[in-house]
Amino acid sequence: MTTLDSSIPRFHLAMPVDDLTAARRFYGEVLGLEQGRSSDTWVDWNLHGHQFVTHLAPGRSQSVHNPVDGHDVPVPHFGLILTIPEFHKLADRLRATGTAFVIEPHLRFEGQTGEQRTMFLLDPAGNALEFKAFADDSQVFAP
Repeated sequence: MTTLDSSIPRFHLAMPVDDLTAARRFYGEVLGLEQGRSSDTWVDWNLHGHQFVTHLAPGRSQSVHNPVDGHDVPVPHFGLILTIPEFHKLADRLRATGTAFVIEPHLRFEGQTGEQRTMFLLDPAGNALEFKAFADDSQVFAP
């Protein structure tokens, strides 16, 4: 079991899924997240110290896309800001499992404020995830 630093605020996010078996396979096996408590209708996941919950909720609406740096970014989406080595390790893991990307891992805003590596993918229920890594972490909230 992972020990958490309670001095750092953690988020809780609940997302709808239409198949808990597929969610367990994707979040547990593909992304490698540690599973916490669960029931017949939900599963808790440890998302790098944050409580992420997949709730069984069939019937999803269409997503929207916004243009960002030449790509159609799915909205809504969620994810993590990783270190650059963690980003590459996850990208390699996803490629090895045959995961289809909405937006392939790439460098965005090269040479500009906020330069980052980013990738987008969908979970089995169609929830969009973004994983990114900034070249300079001090620019995460830069204007």
